[in-house]
Amino acid sequence: MRLLFLILLLNLPLSAEFRAAVVKVDITPATPKWLLGYADRQSTGVHDPIHHRIVALDDGQSKFVLVSTDLCLFSPSLYDEAARRLQAATGVPALNFWWTVTHTHSAPEIGPPGVYAVLLKGRSRHPVDTEYTEYIVQSLVSGAQKALAQLTPARLSTGTGMSLANINRRARDVDGRISLGLNPDGPTDRQIGLIRLEKADGSPLALIANYAMHGTVLNGQFLQISGDAPGIVAAYVEQKLGVPMLYINGAAGDLAPIYSVYPDPRSGHLTQFNVLLGDRILAANSSLPASSPNVKLAAYEHWVESPRKANTEWTTELPTYQRGDLVRLPVRLLTINDTAIWSAPVELFCAIALEVRRQSPFRHTFYFGYTNGWIGYLPTKAGFAEGGYEPATSVFSDQIEANLTAGLITFLQGLPRP
Repeated sequence: MRLLFLILLLNLPLSAEFRAAVVKVDITPATPKWLLGYADRQSTGVHDPIHHRIVALDDGQSKFVLVSTDLCLFSPSLYDEAARRLQAATGVPALNFWWTVTHTHSAPEIGPPGVYAVLLKGRSRHPVDTEYTEYIVQSLVSGAQKALAQLTPARLSTGTGMSLANINRRARDVDGRISLGLNPDGPTDRQIGLIRLEKADGSPLALIANYAMHGTVLNGQFLQISGDAPGIVAAYVEQKLGVPMLYINGAAGDLAPIYSVYPDPRSGHLTQFNVLLGDRILAANSSLPASSPNVKLAAYEHWVESPRKANTEWTTELPTYQRGDLVRLPVRLLTINDTAIWSAPVELFCAIALEVRRQSPFRHTFYFGYTNGWIGYLPTKAGFAEGGYEPATSVFSDQIEANLTAGLITFLQGLPRP
């Protein structure tokens, strides 16, 4: 009987040790750069530094790399190139590598330019800065290598908070016309999603904060490099906690900061976002449940095909993201115990993320926007009917909301849960 018990014991799977690490890489350029987010303009200096912030996770079965970069946008083709190089250098497959941007409109443009030529007509009429683009990819890969080499036993906690730092930006006039502005009556997602990483002894390691808000406190007249509100808030929280914070933008396609498009930080009340959002992140972090070393990661991919809007151009830079007249949208998913995270390379309208969250079977559901590239705005069907800047520039038809949500919610409901 004792021998049988010993045999059974030896065949039990060993509990895998969860490990994590974080690396922060300064990517602030030393020379003037073309800035992305408004019309063509070059930087004249630096207001605040910009960074890659890189988290590596390992649940004993697979490794996952999450990168948040203080940039506005980049093409999915650049993500594909970075994913190939990261896998060659570390063995981490593309499925387990997510690269997001904070969406600051005061950071350098990186190439290639095909997506910009189609979706940002008139905003990228200058040569691509191939040297800085290469630096961004190289520093990301080397930073991820460093993080993976520093993996240490860790604990994790997830939860939510709330902030009133954002506002719907689809302003409605008396004639029903929609324009970029402020709309306090429009839909808004004010949830802060939090993932806290701690060392095995309970000391802080990193914080991941997910909040939907355009990086547009500063307008096109401001010519200094800046992380805008996302970068300012991340630096503030880091100062308070003593560890890096990854700012992960959400479904910000129709959400602006409550102070928006000002010519300088003072008139834009930039530092007030430390109170409006930074202090709310800190308060939510202090209220998270106790962290646990028992962490299970699982990554998935779900492609959504939907008709491209009639008479819309496409770029040869992205052959795998189309099939005939269909746009092929890669949706990535990551489950961390009872939390589900989904992402897509678009500027999503917040009502879609809210509906997915409402129907999700997971305890927490977060949406990571601007992830693994960018192919423009993804509005709601109602948004297409209303018109305005975002639907006018979108490559999608008004069928995209239904096609995305139907498939994604079904996929989420079919995922294994703890």
